[in-house]
Amino acid sequence: MASAHPLASQVGMDILRQGGNAVDAAIATAIALGVVEPYMSGVGGVGFLLLHLAGGSTKVLNFCGNTPARATPDQFDLVTRELGPKASMIPGNVAGWSEALRAHGTLRFDQVLQPAIELADKGFGLHPFNVELIRSSLPRLNPAGMQIWGGVPLRLGACVRQPDLARTLRALASEGPDWFYQGPFARQLERFMQEAGGLMTAADLAGYRPDWEEPIEARYRGHRVRTCPPNNEGFQILQTLRLLEPENLAALEHNSAEYLHLVTEAAKLAIADRIAYAGDPRLQPVPVDWLLSPDYIAHRRGMIQRTLASRSEGERWNGGQSLPVVPPGSQHGSTTHLSVVDEAGNVASITQSLGHGFGSGCFVPRTGVALNSFCYWCEIDPACPTPNLMAPGKRWAACMAPVQVFHEDGRFWFAVSTPGSYGILHTTLQMLLNVMDFGADLQAAIDAPRFRLFEGTRMQIETRVPANVLQQLSQRGHHLELIGDYNFLVGGGQGVMIDPECGSRLAGADPRRDGYALAW
Repeated sequence: MASAHPLASQVGMDILRQGGNAVDAAIATAIALGVVEPYMSGVGGVGFLLLHLAGGSTKVLNFCGNTPARATPDQFDLVTRELGPKASMIPGNVAGWSEALRAHGTLRFDQVLQPAIELADKGFGLHPFNVELIRSSLPRLNPAGMQIWGGVPLRLGACVRQPDLARTLRALASEGPDWFYQGPFARQLERFMQEAGGLMTAADLAGYRPDWEEPIEARYRGHRVRTCPPNNEGFQILQTLRLLEPENLAALEHNSAEYLHLVTEAAKLAIADRIAYAGDPRLQPVPVDWLLSPDYIAHRRGMIQRTLASRSEGERWNGGQSLPVVPPGSQHGSTTHLSVVDEAGNVASITQSLGHGFGSGCFVPRTGVALNSFCYWCEIDPACPTPNLMAPGKRWAACMAPVQVFHEDGRFWFAVSTPGSYGILHTTLQMLLNVMDFGADLQAAIDAPRFRLFEGTRMQIETRVPANVLQQLSQRGHHLELIGDYNFLVGGGQGVMIDPECGSRLAGADPRRDGYALAW
């Protein structure tokens, strides 16, 4: 198994040793990550589970939250949608964790909570990445958050205990998720929201339910690539793969200028379609079948710019552009990831998040719980032409996209994904191509230099890409921002694999963060 922190990976491994299955281990790891990476995810966050069962079926558990009943665009400005008490979606993690265990786990909720309780109670030593993220996130915190983190010594090895969070986790263990969604926590959150000027109510929490869904799939190089359906934005990854499939990528030197240019230009077309069409399908259909259809893909493939960098709208709708950008097609007619594979062949991949560092910056007093900031990922300009405009009870267009790859006969091959906001959708793509086109093992695929695309022709890229390649990309019109040899800005990939010949379990974890892979 692989996760974003060694202590969390150890929790998952201990659960497997105790006889738990992949779901048990994944949920225990996910909860533990909320303790040892508290700025990334936790009780107040949201997520997705992509689950492949040894019997052959694959399913998605969507616990991404949704907006409160009072969330309308006029309630927000550019600051309050990402910072402060209005910024939080209804937290989905607790509901998702408990539902996954109910449906497919073998251990009780209180059993998988116990390792996280001990980590919160007894404490853990800070890693360099912990120190960096806590320091950079402190200015976001409300007084309740500063009471917890303001006095923490920001140095390697300093021990951090979280007694309020430990009490919250104990209450969840003894009372179950109803304590959170319908009991004392819900009432305490409502009081906090009333005092702080937030939107969420106890009724919002009481009405929340996660959803079991069917994954979406695209064929690539004789394999099946699966991810979560909309409101998830993983279809951008599938569309980019389909755009690239006729290209002989293996004949190009890995991370050569020609290869990187081709991949970026295909990705920009898929980004434009994702911005135009992603949203909550419960309110407006998302035309995934059309976006992945052979005729449409062939049409869009003809628009790939082969020599010069095209201009992208950016990571999201930009409210109109003064210069031409890659258009969408016309239809006619801070996050964490983990993956676990168990002995039986069950595979659980979870991407979960608080959004920004410590989410909205708002901790519910005396609970140790930071609330997420996912209202930021909704548009609030009434002129926005995309389906992702803020509305009451709406799920956001979610960029967290766990991915699993299967052989044509349905056998699982590997799972990989990453945190990184909208960058998830093209940094995950690069790891997939590293394996499927260049034959990299999973760790090498994660380690390889990566890029991330932004507005215009702007690209962040790691400097392990050769200098002559960087020069050639600049000559093609790419505006490069060099971000060093290894940088968490291009994600923190985690993955697991089953060797197709001998069935060996393999894993890889990202050195850009605190990633750690373990096996037993």
